[in-house]
Amino acid sequence: MNWSWLRFASWIDTRARFVDSLPSGGRLLDLGSSDGGTLCHFAELRPDLSLAAADIEGQPDKYPAKTDFKRADFDRDRLPWPDGSFDGITCMHVVEHLQNPAHLLGECRRLLKPGGRVYIETPAPWTVNAKSATGPATGKVTVNFYDDPTHVRPVPTEEISAAAKAAGFQEAVTGTSRNLLFAGVYLPLSLIRSNSRKRYVAQLHWTGWSVYAICRRQG
Repeated sequence: MNWSWLRFASWIDTRARFVDSLPSGGRLLDLGSSDGGTLCHFAELRPDLSLAAADIEGQPDKYPAKTDFKRADFDRDRLPWPDGSFDGITCMHVVEHLQNPAHLLGECRRLLKPGGRVYIETPAPWTVNAKSATGPATGKVTVNFYDDPTHVRPVPTEEISAAAKAAGFQEAVTGTSRNLLFAGVYLPLSLIRSNSRKRYVAQLHWTGWSVYAICRRQG
């Protein structure tokens, strides 16, 4: 799916709504960019943004052109950008891999401009009890939290909010992350008893598998 069309309906996707709300010509830092799939969608949605990315490994050859990429260990490293560099930061499915999420929150606060915001997304705590995928999707999609062996522990949004407040953010806004189009195809795929990866991805959006916190740096 090319996200350029979401410029007219960013409310359909929680991540898109956040990125679409950033100021014109602003700077966005994506933490945990991995293979760059989501970062490329952000570039489709907002080609006016200046992009930066960080990951402990990453695949910068797949990132949008001119992305300022740095490798970093989010548990301990000081991220290599000056204070107040960014209008927005996205951090999707990173904190559950960390031993010390509070350190990363402190770095986000330092890197944001006054009034800037960070979007943090992570699996909901209840996913530890979710039933893993079966059939053709086995091993291809994380449904139970521990299907991913690199997950350390669930990080509730209450913990993110508390760490953000301690780091100097305003009180976080929290909620459930969904793409409404993906969620909408879950029931039809369930009725035909599909066990495809597409069906499980739709299930994640239907059930609200991911939660988010948006934290604003005070001016």
